[in-house]
Parts: sequence; C-alpha cells; structure tokens
Amino acid sequence: MHVSLIVPAPFDTVSGGYAYDRRIVAGLRALGHDVAVIALPGVFPLTDSTTRDAACAAWDRLPPGTRPVIDGLALPAFQGLDDALAARSAFALVHHPTALETGLEDTAREALHALEQRLFSRMARLIVTSDATAEALGKAFAVDPERVHVVTPGTDEASRAPGSGGPTCRVLSVGTLVPRKGHDLLMRALARLFDLDWHLTIVGSPDRDPVCANGLAAQAESLGIAQRVTFAGELTDAALEAEWQRTDLFALATYFEGYGMAVAEALKRGIPVSVTDGGAVGSLVDIDSGVVCARGDLDQVSKSLRRLIFSAELRAEMAEGAYLAGRNLPSWDTQAALFASVIA
Repeated sequence: MHVSLIVPAPFDTVSGGYAYDRRIVAGLRALGHDVAVIALPGVFPLTDSTTRDAACAAWDRLPPGTRPVIDGLALPAFQGLDDALAARSAFALVHHPTALETGLEDTAREALHALEQRLFSRMARLIVTSDATAEALGKAFAVDPERVHVVTPGTDEASRAPGSGGPTCRVLSVGTLVPRKGHDLLMRALARLFDLDWHLTIVGSPDRDPVCANGLAAQAESLGIAQRVTFAGELTDAALEAEWQRTDLFALATYFEGYGMAVAEALKRGIPVSVTDGGAVGSLVDIDSGVVCARGDLDQVSKSLRRLIFSAELRAEMAEGAYLAGRNLPSWDTQAALFASVIA
C-alpha cells in the first residue's frame, strides 16, 4: 500500500514522537509498503495562515489512493479541511493531544481543544501510542473508543549499561526542554539532596521552547546546582548511547507522556528509574525496576531520589528488575506490522 505521513518539519527532530514516526516509516518500508514523508513548514501547534496554507497545498498534492496519516502535532494546520479529511479516510497519529500540553494560555488551550475534538471526529481511525492516551481521547475529546487503536513504540536490542563506576551517581533525564517534561521540578528535588554526590544530565532540544530552556538554565544557577547539571542538548546515535552506558539512574518528573520511550530505553539497558505517574509512563515501571511518584509532588520525588542515590545496593537490585522488564518490551518490527494492519 501507499502511505503519506504528514508531520511538522523537520522530520529529523530529536524527540520521542519523531523517533516513533521515523521507526514506523522504516518498518513499513521494510515490509514492502511505499511511504512518503511530507514535512510541513510553519509553526505548530498554534498555527498561522502560512502554516495552514502549506498544509492545504500538501493535501491537494496527495496522490490518488494513498493512505494519509497525519501526526497529531501537525493536525491543527488542517483547520477548515474537515470534510476533505473525512472524504479521504485520513488517519491521525496522536502521541499527545496538543490541547493537553502544559504551558498554554487558557484561550489557546480552549481553541486547540475545540479544533482537535472536531478534527478527531473526522478521522477514519486514530492511532495512539498508549492506553493512557486512548483513555484521554475518550474522556477529554469524546472520541469513540472503537475508532482508537493503540500501537505502542518498539525497542531495539541494547547493551546493558554498566553505569559510571564512580562515587558520583550519574542521573540522566531525556526530554525536550518544555514545561510538560517537569525538568524544573526534577532540579528542585535534586537541589534538596545537597549532602549526596550526584550529577544530572538533561538530554533534550532547547529549540521547541527557548523561554523554558533559558528559564531552566537560570533556575539551575539560582538553586546553586549549576555545576552539577549538564544541559547536553540533542544527542543522537553514539553520543546518546555513551550517555546511556554511563548512567546510574534515569529520572523523569513529567506531567504527561503518551508512552515514555526514554523510560523504555532505560529499562532495556537495565537502568533503574524514578518517574512520575504522568500519563502512560508509570505503567512501564514496577516495584522491581524503579519508583513511581505522583506527578507534581516535589516531596515524593525528592525522597525517592534520595533513596536511590544514597543506596548503590538498591540501585543494583532495581537494575536487575529493569533489565528483566526491558526483555519483555516489543520490537519495532512487531509494532510496524501492527501499525500496517491498522491502516490497511
């Protein structure tokens, strides 16, 4: 079959959502399907007329018979094309509804919610990356559960991480520098642990929200932990793998994750985790592989980090549980085949 995946440009953006899209495209092509990636220029999700014009032009150029799959971040650009989407049986790939993103003004949030609810209703089917996102679509957007299909991300085989091997507990957090990821709360929680030996590395692009990124750097200074925090920016391939391999503890204080690909990557490498229960991410972690805290609960996050950073023995025990949990995660080949069956 021929598939047209429509996403905001650039397609090589480093994030969990884009990584998912790229792996599904590769998997579909490996299965023999013809996949065209259409990267839309413009601003997202709060689109302007130029962005919407680009979406309209791209839609008009779609070849007959293709199966259009629109990444949820790009979907607001299709405002006004409701009937056209329905007529061509378009699919939406929703990692996280944009109206549920943190940091939006109330008026923008309300407008996005109304727009997404209307466009969701015009989709032939909606593909989501977790049960939690499927539930959110039903509760917040009144989407019929029969139209929602869950295709979780896959994972690659990965070498087990030996950790830093030093006295300093190296903590890694992976996520774009946006308010939803909770990096500010994570730093406040760690700042309380002034008596423990730790270093935090945050891997994630600062370009999505420069105001947030600059604020996080300023916060590290004001908390007196700037020397113990590294903002690594985007890392890929060998550089990212090297960071994984020297990590002793993965931490993410997110307010919502459609799935939690970085958490899955940590588990695959046998790295214990401390996460919050925002969205689906908590469902990946059990008592043997890490700690799950209530989202936004500074005290609970700080106490869990204290336990894990203080006790190398506890981390070693949870590393075993994490590695076992990682063995049970699905492969990308399996998930690409499932994706193909949904849009067939």
